[in-house]
Amino acid sequence: MSGEKTHILVVDDEEIVRESLGGWLEKDGYVVAAAPDGRSAVEKLKAEKWDVLLVDLKMPGGMDGLQVLDEARKLQPEAIAVMMTAYATVDTAVAAMKLGAFDYLVKPFDPEELSLMMKKIVDRQALVRENAVLRQALKKEHRFRELVSQSPAMQKVFDLAQVAARSNSTILVLGESGSGKEVLARAIHAESPRAAGPFVAVSCAALTESLLESELFGHEKGSFTGASARRKGKFEAADGGTLFLDEVGDISGKLQLDLLRVLEDRKFHRVGGTEPIEVDVRIIAATNRNLRKAVADGSFREDLFYRLNVIPILLPPLRDRKEDIPLLVEHFVERLSAEMKKKLEGVSSEAMAAILAHDWPGNVRELRNVLERGAVVAAGSVIQAADLGLSRPGAAPAGAREPGSLEEMERRHITEVLSHTHGNVSQAARILGIDRVTLYSKMRKYEIRRPGGEEPEAPEGSKS
Repeated sequence: MSGEKTHILVVDDEEIVRESLGGWLEKDGYVVAAAPDGRSAVEKLKAEKWDVLLVDLKMPGGMDGLQVLDEARKLQPEAIAVMMTAYATVDTAVAAMKLGAFDYLVKPFDPEELSLMMKKIVDRQALVRENAVLRQALKKEHRFRELVSQSPAMQKVFDLAQVAARSNSTILVLGESGSGKEVLARAIHAESPRAAGPFVAVSCAALTESLLESELFGHEKGSFTGASARRKGKFEAADGGTLFLDEVGDISGKLQLDLLRVLEDRKFHRVGGTEPIEVDVRIIAATNRNLRKAVADGSFREDLFYRLNVIPILLPPLRDRKEDIPLLVEHFVERLSAEMKKKLEGVSSEAMAAILAHDWPGNVRELRNVLERGAVVAAGSVIQAADLGLSRPGAAPAGAREPGSLEEMERRHITEVLSHTHGNVSQAARILGIDRVTLYSKMRKYEIRRPGGEEPEAPEGSKS
């Protein structure tokens, strides 16, 4: 920051001080304004942006320098403040520093000392601004829309996703629960020529076969009990845009065939309808299942697999890209600070150590949920290790678990979360980032009982 661009506000009740300081600083090339008391200084702080504040400690009018400094910290926290006093004591210096003062000057002033101090301040602010610019450039380099990463594996994902976004081809996103499959799908849509069109997401595991069929294709009035009016499905809602089919590996054989026909013909019929409906929809499907294995055991159609697997994109789990964790922590803390309207400066070194030591079976979603908990619980602006609610490193040795399949990892994680919530399914679903119907479905699939030995209930509208 050059002297010509540095705006300085001098606050002092003595006119001779304001004039002499203003003259010296203007001679050095700074833009200077003055205020004769604390209240007028606060008004100037509300009206204009200042880089440096030179504030007298003792002023008449009911507002001294420390009170001005306190207001300045609220109105313009980035401004650098210097206290001026003819009565320098340790107590006043400590009080000023606690309120964020950069330094203090003792009257009468030495012009050379003032010039040196201002140069130090200007150099410091220039370095702060340069660091901010570099940090923003670094974030941009490591970002694909809402996804942030610096790992080589994820950079390859970003490159492939950007190329795929420009095409109209079907994309299959593979990865564990919580790894960011829908976030990637939304980013691809936003980077595609279809960005102005709708993005419609459907969780294929959350509904029974009949409900999912109606959800996807719509239905005609009277096609089944309760169908009191014609209803358009998600394919029609996504016309001209992108349809995201989450957990596509869980759909029934009949719906697999229906989906295959839509992918081949770009036409379908509403439930109970006879008129073919044409749509222009780009499909992005996602699953945490091994579809090749499902094809081999006959639970997933081979022809549908190849229709979906035109451009496969594999999202690596968070435990395989731990170099991304500090970047993700910073990203989420910034977002949580804005969402919660709470000042959050980051996490402590102990909290970061706990985060890096965790295995993250719930991946990026689990990391965000843990940080959200920490943000809510934190007493100050820095999230502490105890705020996160993570088990201490060493409580579960890293080598204690043998690597397993995605399904084994999912079953284990659901069991742990249910144990943590003492069997509260609604709370567990919130932590897992899924709805209750999906959680009940997975509990039945993996034969998971709630703590106490209770069988998972069949929620209303689902099959037992």
